[in-house]
Amino acid sequence: MSALTAAALERALGDPSDPKTLFSYARCAELDRAEAFPEAICAELDRLGLPRQYVPEEYGGALAGLQELADLVRVVARRDLTVAIGHAKSYLGAACVWTAGTPEQARALADRLSAGAPVSWGLTERAHGSDLLATGLAAVPDASGGHRLTGEKWLINNATRGELVCLLARTDPAGGPRALSLFLVDKDRLAPGAHHCLPKQRTHGIRGADISGIAFDGALIPADALVGEAGHGTETVLRTLQLTRTVCTALSLGAADHALRQAAAFAAGRELYGGRLARFPHVRRTLGRAHATLLACEAVSLVANRSAGALPGEQSVAASVVKSFVPERVDALIADCGEILGGRAFLTGVHEHGTFQKLVRDHRVVGIFDGNQAVNRNALINQFPVLARRYREGRVDTAGLAAAVAPGSPLPPSLF
Repeated sequence: MSALTAAALERALGDPSDPKTLFSYARCAELDRAEAFPEAICAELDRLGLPRQYVPEEYGGALAGLQELADLVRVVARRDLTVAIGHAKSYLGAACVWTAGTPEQARALADRLSAGAPVSWGLTERAHGSDLLATGLAAVPDASGGHRLTGEKWLINNATRGELVCLLARTDPAGGPRALSLFLVDKDRLAPGAHHCLPKQRTHGIRGADISGIAFDGALIPADALVGEAGHGTETVLRTLQLTRTVCTALSLGAADHALRQAAAFAAGRELYGGRLARFPHVRRTLGRAHATLLACEAVSLVANRSAGALPGEQSVAASVVKSFVPERVDALIADCGEILGGRAFLTGVHEHGTFQKLVRDHRVVGIFDGNQAVNRNALINQFPVLARRYREGRVDTAGLAAAVAPGSPLPPSLF
């Protein structure tokens, strides 16, 4: 099976403005009101082969580069963020295995994921939030050679739906930089009663998403569940976040596409004060600013996505910049579009099935995923001394930079 292109996915999904289409604006609005997970839509994405795009080519998938993956996620997000967030989470959940797992682990996971098994990523906890070094979930060595998990992860996307979950757990109670390890846990391999899923949390946006948690009570996991070396969990997560933070911005670009489409169409068709709304200078200026914002976000995202292959040594900077910049600017773009729509931006059933107010709510969470703006800015600031020193020395990867900013130019075959 060849790689799925963004254009092919768009065609296969049909016209989203037709309520009869499975993945339509009307259907997504209905699911949002019911706070129901989009099971049928995600099943259709599975049928079309999207999970295979989350798997690197070397393990039998179709993932060759972050830009191609981002283009696909953007297509889904352009229709509905809840679907995009719920489905693409499997890539985030699997990425640590692509980064640090054994070839055997990766191939086994690739088979499961390509078949449509949802994968989750359990990092945050109720008491510690995004302070990963304070992780409380404990993994204690067992005489069998495996580990026993005790504790919980909370506010985890697909924690209940996920058949597999990649967990960050404490393997050294003394703490320190080598205290944490990663485990890929297959729920079906756990003993009855050794774990339970926590209730779905009601959320302001992405109401249908499975934002829940998972708790363990001495759950025995086998030795082959360990991802990478014991004690290297923190660095593996940080390396993986360089990829996932970059791809997350595709969610924002899709949301921007949706907002601009609605605002531009409304301005072109709305009769007000004796003429079309689009003829008023303020409206034209607002739309122009929104389009310019989208172009800037696209440019930053494209360079960051391509840098993962062309400039991997600098991806920690690129990921922090793009994750700090794009969601915030798209929030401003959505606000501009809402100003043009006026009261219709707040209504749930009058204009385009109320999808704009849903979009406003849904997108606010993108800035939080995989580290909020403050976390990413702090990660960037921590690198200022090194960046300043390298700048003074005039050190630059000219070829890598040229490839990063040249769409269509070849990149290394693997990111992992």
